[in-house]
Parts: sequence; C-alpha cells; structure tokens
Amino acid sequence: MSTQTAPVRPRHGALRFVRDIVIILACALLISFVVKTFVVRSFYIPSGSMESTLQIGDRILVNEFVPKVAALNRGDVVVFTDPGGWLDSDAIPATAPQPAAVEAIQSALTAVGLGTHDSDDHLIKRVIGLPGDTVSCCNASGELQVNGVPIKEPYITIAANQTKASPNDFSVTVPPGMLWVMGDNRYDSADSEYHNARKDVSPYVPISDVVGRAFVITWPQKHWSALSDYPDVFDRVRDAKLH
Repeated sequence: MSTQTAPVRPRHGALRFVRDIVIILACALLISFVVKTFVVRSFYIPSGSMESTLQIGDRILVNEFVPKVAALNRGDVVVFTDPGGWLDSDAIPATAPQPAAVEAIQSALTAVGLGTHDSDDHLIKRVIGLPGDTVSCCNASGELQVNGVPIKEPYITIAANQTKASPNDFSVTVPPGMLWVMGDNRYDSADSEYHNARKDVSPYVPISDVVGRAFVITWPQKHWSALSDYPDVFDRVRDAKLH
C-alpha cells in the first residue's frame, strides 16, 4: 500500500500579520496627520495673562473647527494670530525647555505624525463680546455688562485691593466681523481693554484671525482639565442686532 504525502502549502500567516500591522500603522498615521493638520493643535502658555484659568507652562489643545465650522460663543477661550501690534506688548517667547527625555519623545512622535510642535507666535484670551455687542465696565458693583446685562465672572483674577472687573472704565460696540477679548487675569493682560485704553492699536480681534477654541489642558498632569466657556455667565445676554 502506498502512502501519499499531502502537498506542503506555503505559510502566509506571518506575512498577513505583517501586512495587517502595516495597514493599521498607515491608517493611524493618516488619521493623526489629518487630526493635527485640520482638527487640533498644541499650544504652550508662556505668560500669566489667563491666570488662574491657565498657568505659565501649561499646554493646551485647540479645536480648529471653531470658528470655521462651529460658531464662537461668549466665554470661549480662543487662540488667535496677532491682529496687529499686540505681540509687542504681550510677547510670547520661545517654548520653555523640557526634560531631555520628554523632548526626545515629543520629537519622535512629531516626526512620524503622532505629535505636534508647540505654536509660539499666537495669543490666547477669552471672548467677551461678539459682533454687535456693547461691552461696558464698570457698573456700581464693579461688573462688566454685555448688552446691558451685568455678568458675574467666576473665572477672573483681579489685583489685590481691587474690586472692579477691569482696571479702566469703558463702553464699546464690537464692529461686524470682530471680537472683544479679555484675559482672565484682568489687571495683567494686554487684551482688548488694554489696547482700548492705550489707543495704540485696534482693540478688536478679527474672527478671521482666530485659530480655534482651547478645550483642554494636556500638561502638566496635575492641571489636566477641560476648559469651560461658562455658558451660565452669559445665558441672560441677548444677541445684538447688527445694522
């Protein structure tokens, strides 16, 4: 009786595994590239103008769908490019040095598309007035008013022995296509109020200059948190009618 040997089939299991890994990595890199190019960006906080919401050395992520796809809201913390002359008084220095290991990991992730370099030529403030809004300060209680409605701002830091939400009184109507923005550290922020008082450059930020809305603190670990736009602060403010 003769015996027959089954034909030996080439083993493709290992090749399939390698192929699947390559496809998964390629998809991950593509998704990461799209996300970091069109969806989120990383920014470093170099100054105290947004204390105590943001501390010096914090790193944040910014949603670039706002305002390109989603609308801006009062209370949003936004990153924007210099509208003209603002960086001269609120300059953003180079990114703070990091431990060598952290720097190496970040560089490696960025090189393969899984990380982002910090952007160090922008400003960050909170939106107080939208186009058409009348923003004024200060009423008898030292509060800001938006379209005649006083707002209580739990997120602000004011100077010692001060009670007003702004170092200077003002009343402005925000032009079409513009924003009125202020730092949470009201007495130490080169913001719309600061430039309005100095009358050096325009105090308004074009919406077209907004890069996106900051939505989370990513570093250091002890500061991990989402960034709120405090909708309850502005919920009684009615939208202005643009003429």
